[in-house]
Amino acid sequence: MTTAQNTLLEPLQAHISRLPDVWQNALVAPSTQDAIARLSQFLDTQLANHLEMYPRHPFRALDGMAPDAVRVVILGQDPYHGPDQAQGLAFSVPNTCPCPPSLRNIFKELTLEYPDVLRPSGHELSYLARQGVLLLNTVLTVSSGQPASHAKQGWEEITDALLTQVAMTAQPKVYLLWGAHAQRKQELLAKHSGGPYKILTANHPSPLSALRPPTPFIGCGHFIQANQWLEAQSSTAINWLNQV
Repeated sequence: MTTAQNTLLEPLQAHISRLPDVWQNALVAPSTQDAIARLSQFLDTQLANHLEMYPRHPFRALDGMAPDAVRVVILGQDPYHGPDQAQGLAFSVPNTCPCPPSLRNIFKELTLEYPDVLRPSGHELSYLARQGVLLLNTVLTVSSGQPASHAKQGWEEITDALLTQVAMTAQPKVYLLWGAHAQRKQELLAKHSGGPYKILTANHPSPLSALRPPTPFIGCGHFIQANQWLEAQSSTAINWLNQV
């Protein structure tokens, strides 16, 4: 019996079949198809055993977002593993949920950089997605109460293919890579770059690392730096704090 509104209900192929062609085309390589087959088998077994997994819409970060519309990528690791938290956007939770610690630190950093701007009252980040901020995790599903439980099941190959599709586009892009996990994607992004890009790195916003060296997340200045670079490339700045 499902107990959470964000429980995964459908097999992987159903979600892939609804992706726009431009994203489906990113997944046609034989190695990616092998990963999809392997992951499908894993998720199908979980579904058959009535195990609760999140989120209900794993590819939500791609909704209404063509690769050539992406201006900023914020790369997370895997979804929140508590009921009703994960909603398919990295770091984001519904406004009905308490603010998770990493997201609290993201808002703390935004307040430091934009002290005169009122931060949103909620915790849902779809307003950023509407501006071309791709909020993508490298693993897009998780079992209830088991962080990183779907790592190394095929998701990493799939999201690498999606990131490659974004990297190959011509528009200027900023990659915000927080923590060692995200920073391992630097070579992939540089290798496939089809246009100007900037990579900004810092520690993960988790309370375990946000204030630690070598590059503390708190005080990193990434949001202002991203906007300054985008504007220097004749692109529009991101409205980081106001709902738009």
